[in-house]
Amino acid sequence: MKLNIVTGKQQRAQRVCFYGVESVGKTTLAAQAECPVFLDVENGTAHLDVPRLSVKSWGELIEAVRALATPEYKQFKTVVLDSIDWAERLCVEDLKAEKKIKSLEEIPYGKGFTMASERMARFLNELDRLIDVGTHVVLIGHAQVRRVEPPDQVQAYDRYELKLLKQTGPLVKEWVDHLFFLNFKTRIVESESGRAKGRGGKERVVLTTHSAAYDAKTRSDLAEELPLAWESVAPVFGKVPGAAAAQPERDLDGELAAQEGAVNAFLLKRGKIGEGQTYRDMPEDFRRKIAENPEGFWRAVKAA
Repeated sequence: MKLNIVTGKQQRAQRVCFYGVESVGKTTLAAQAECPVFLDVENGTAHLDVPRLSVKSWGELIEAVRALATPEYKQFKTVVLDSIDWAERLCVEDLKAEKKIKSLEEIPYGKGFTMASERMARFLNELDRLIDVGTHVVLIGHAQVRRVEPPDQVQAYDRYELKLLKQTGPLVKEWVDHLFFLNFKTRIVESESGRAKGRGGKERVVLTTHSAAYDAKTRSDLAEELPLAWESVAPVFGKVPGAAAAQPERDLDGELAAQEGAVNAFLLKRGKIGEGQTYRDMPEDFRRKIAENPEGFWRAVKAA
């Protein structure tokens, strides 16, 4: 059997998670992704002018993901799930309805939580349908403070993590290529009385690598701390193979000026300008038509 071994970096759509504290700007940041559509599970996009689909049930969420992976919706380059923890709620509610229980704890030996995490694992596989067709997936998540007790440490400590079930959090972290923690930057100072006080709290940052204080990771060479702005995280999205390259904006005025004589004669013949006028005096609606189809306009000028 001959193995098809390849070398070099491979570009593909990215799996990214923005999670952080309340009102830090997670949804606003994700809205700046390329051609996004939001799967709005928690109704958190009302303040933004973005394409969105309101999702009310676990079944609706699965169907939406599958539909967005079809050619019918290829105009969207990024699917944003807002949020992954509210999606987990839908998953748990659906499971409880199926088992006719009020709490996962009613299933003995913790099997209810295992069933929920298995469902979430299958959901991540569904999201891979989008990755396979070149669509980025951005998960928005809330943060929670959780007590951790590493075996190599004498004392336990608190750390920010994704607000998910203990069984689900590691699955999501493993699935994403980048787990970015968004927070307000503060510094601790000692007052005259010797008590610690927080200062700052207005500057927002993106934290990209693991720390004892928070969970994060990246497969890129981004700095450990960046300003909270789309320009900071945009490099990880790169260029997806097969995606149409953005066309540079045409300098329509420059093109018209370069062939002003022919353009003026054409417009005069078409009754779009009068004697003594130039292309600068053409009606605005006709200028828009030219901008929408410049190639067709130049063919018409050449044929006149």
